Amino acid sequence: MPLLLTAILLGIVEGLTEFLPVSSTGHLILASELMGYDARRWAVFNIAIQPGAILAVVVLYWRTFWAVGKGLTSWEPGAVAFTRNLLIAFVPAVALGLALGDQIDLLLENAVVVAWALIVGGVAILLVEHFARPGEVGGIAGVSVPQAVKIGLVQCLAMVPGVSRSGATILGAMSFGIDRRTAADFSFFLALPTLSGATALQLYKHRADIQPDDLGLIAVGFMVSFVVALIVIKAFMAIVTRHGFAPFAWYRIVAGTAALLWLSLR
Repeated sequence: MPLLLTAILLGIVEGLTEFLPVSSTGHLILASELMGYDARRWAVFNIAIQPGAILAVVVLYWRTFWAVGKGLTSWEPGAVAFTRNLLIAFVPAVALGLALGDQIDLLLENAVVVAWALIVGGVAILLVEHFARPGEVGGIAGVSVPQAVKIGLVQCLAMVPGVSRSGATILGAMSFGIDRRTAADFSFFLALPTLSGATALQLYKHRADIQPDDLGLIAVGFMVSFVVALIVIKAFMAIVTRHGFAPFAWYRIVAGTAALLWLSLR
């Protein structure tokens, strides 16, 4: 497959799946199996294009970032609580990521783990949707410190490829009594420090693997993931508001089952 086409397709996969509860990492791993390209050759590329999806959140929510930044200059309680909650939820992923980085890298090579995680995660979403009774908390600033800690701990489950960072944080937040809209917003904003930190760490660890010829492909993947993520985030909120998370749960179950069958028969 031509390198440019692979870069475009991976950018689409990243933009489509980063903020949906379906696991972007899992889909990139499965894409390497399905498309037949060298996963190791493109591993750093997949990391390097993540900021494209992150930038989509910044663009879509720039008014919120501006308001929070302005509020912090005057120590406004809402802005302080907003920032505090995100930082608290960010810490567990940092600690666990630094402690178990090598073990996590090994899991990234296992497509079977991804397939099973997709199925189990889909069932978990259906259970949370049925049994959770979230209440209005008044936005991210209204999330309590204990709730923020628990969301941060649940986010760590996403270190298993196929679990989904956004799925773990959103469904975890709902389980802890947070309304669906706030849970989704919390997940989007928490992605900034989490994904930025993970991307910076991985790029530093693999800096020797980045070749000058790769920069053009990375730029293409970055822009594609950015544009696709812009569209996906808006569509995601519309779907969740109208149908909840069940459509994504059933997608995960079907995709995971299909992946297991394909992996066992190839």
